[in-house]
Amino acid sequence: METEMQRFGTSEEDDEDMGLDVKEEGENDEDDDERNSTPSMVGVDSGLVTSNRTNNRFQHQHQHQQQFQDQLTPQGGGQRRCRPTEEKERTKLRERQRRAITAKILAGLRRHGNYNLRVRADINDVIAALAREAGWVVLPDGTTFPSRSQGVRPATGASTTVVTSSTSLPLQQNQVASLRGISSTCQIGMNDEACQMKGLYGPSSSAYDTSASTHSQSSQMLGVEVDGQDDPIIGVSVDTVGGRQVDMRSKLQERDFAGTPYVPVYVSLPLGSINMKCELVDPDNLLKQLRILKSINVDGVMIDCWWGIVEAHVPQEYNWKGYKRLFQMARELKFKLQVVMSFHECGGNVGDDVCIPLPHWVAEIGRSNPDIFFTDRSGRHNPECLSWGIDKERVLRGRTASEVYFDYMRSFRVEFDDYFVDGTISMIEIGLGPCGELRYPSNPVKHGWRYPGVGEFQCYDRYMLKSLTKAAESRGHSFWARGPENAGSYNSRPHETGFFCNGGDYDSYYGRFFLNWYSQLLTNHADRVLSLAKFAFEGTFITVKLPGIHWWYKTESHAAELTAGFYNPSNRDGYASVMEMLKKHEVALNFTLAQMGISDPHMDSSEVLEDPDGLAWQVMNAAWDSCIPIISENSLPCVDKVSYNHVLEKAKPQNDPDGRHYSAFTYLRLGPLLMEPHNIMEFERFIKRMHGEAVLEIHA
Repeated sequence: METEMQRFGTSEEDDEDMGLDVKEEGENDEDDDERNSTPSMVGVDSGLVTSNRTNNRFQHQHQHQQQFQDQLTPQGGGQRRCRPTEEKERTKLRERQRRAITAKILAGLRRHGNYNLRVRADINDVIAALAREAGWVVLPDGTTFPSRSQGVRPATGASTTVVTSSTSLPLQQNQVASLRGISSTCQIGMNDEACQMKGLYGPSSSAYDTSASTHSQSSQMLGVEVDGQDDPIIGVSVDTVGGRQVDMRSKLQERDFAGTPYVPVYVSLPLGSINMKCELVDPDNLLKQLRILKSINVDGVMIDCWWGIVEAHVPQEYNWKGYKRLFQMARELKFKLQVVMSFHECGGNVGDDVCIPLPHWVAEIGRSNPDIFFTDRSGRHNPECLSWGIDKERVLRGRTASEVYFDYMRSFRVEFDDYFVDGTISMIEIGLGPCGELRYPSNPVKHGWRYPGVGEFQCYDRYMLKSLTKAAESRGHSFWARGPENAGSYNSRPHETGFFCNGGDYDSYYGRFFLNWYSQLLTNHADRVLSLAKFAFEGTFITVKLPGIHWWYKTESHAAELTAGFYNPSNRDGYASVMEMLKKHEVALNFTLAQMGISDPHMDSSEVLEDPDGLAWQVMNAAWDSCIPIISENSLPCVDKVSYNHVLEKAKPQNDPDGRHYSAFTYLRLGPLLMEPHNIMEFERFIKRMHGEAVLEIHA
């Protein structure tokens, strides 16, 4: 067995290091037998001779060992020794763990990678699928060799050992079109002996990694220590592997976006551009900044139309004065307008620098009937937005919440009809929850939530409890008409709760019932409001914003997503129903997590099992698979080249066979930081690349 493993350049120890527990029961015994049967050799000068004295001693010892083994062998039980019960149980446990890990890998590849794997696939099927994706040919009997673009196929009957030439292959031959990031973009030149190391290939590195990070990744993949240095002769990084020099590119060239699809870029205006009197704030300075944006070919601007400003005092009395002046300014500069119907409160959340509450007349109703707002288990009401429980309840001066939203949208459409006709208003975003996002306000900072808490369910106002009671009774279990009692508090961790922990109540009969009802209420709310929005803004491009709740994504329960209303545990796709609803209304998706993989320095992300890239991959592919356009915006400040390059890579996936890309991108937000000369120069370069134009390298 050791000989076979050596032929393929690997060993059993390598498998254990990779986490693949592939040993069967009894292999340890075979290894012991092989070690005991190995003759003792004594080195003499340039050759090896067998020592008779040592050989006789070995034969004598071997006889005693054989007698001892015979005593351990049960009568009629064959040649294998008895193994302790504890060791057998450990072997069974390792096998169960291995199968559980394999099942999760297969599920992820099927869901996110479109790998065609059978239901009862094993690790061999996974390795074969990955090898084929990387451009190798894998025959049914396991014979593996490079494709023609990588090497020469061995003749029939030849050894299956793959031999790689010491000459580096051209770069373009090793670049495999792959959505799953399996590509060999780093070239390695070495002899055949070095190529026998298991898994030896150039890791796919980001084009924006530093040399140090690239060296670190390479050393981890190769499993050897790598000493990096810059060779002045060949002009690229030369690493030392086992005493030999390995040619590795320490830093890939920036991707050229010239000729790529045109993606419009909008810039979000400051939250306080319109004051509480609906007047434009500092119009001269704003006009100066807008002219700078126009000079670098920004396509348009985004502005929030705040419900709390326009309909502030009296129901159905709308004041659009400040917005009229702003829209006229944008029209004169030939900007496109992306307008947000903001039915939520501004202030108290990350990035909020102004306070814009809900209309005063709504607040008056809330003082006498606080159940119009979302309520947590402790009975605390959140006036950030209206509860979805009153979408069809006439508690707002004779109107339902849905009717209030529609009247507001219809007034805007009538007031700015000319801007719709001439195409100045190109996009309308419908606010559906806190921060304008489709989600429950499960993590309010004002109630003490801090990242990365799981948040709390927001279903304890009397209107939502009424809906829950009705659902439980129709199911035949009236005692289910309650929220989870062991879901912790805002800042709990999943493992600290009985509901969200692995194997917790979230996956019980009651848990599945509750989470289905909770998430369905979210989808129903969006369905109702979008039906009215399509009627009010017929023929206009409409979008809905979805949050990127990526913390605890690597846990089984996905606790933070559950409290926000997305029933997306590891064994269920919680975004499919949302995409079906958006497709029904022909509405685009605004996914806010554009800076995937770039951490917020103000947040402690240790041990939170977050996966922003995994979440984004799931949501974006679910949307694109449903033919839903995607726009995006940055969630964190973005002024440097690294951040812009990351956005560009996500906006225009390089190896997407269908050429899919963002339909638009919104930059958050206009302010003094962006207007600094170096930052505006970098932003202009970013815009050119989003537009598919050629750009020159900027040297500091």
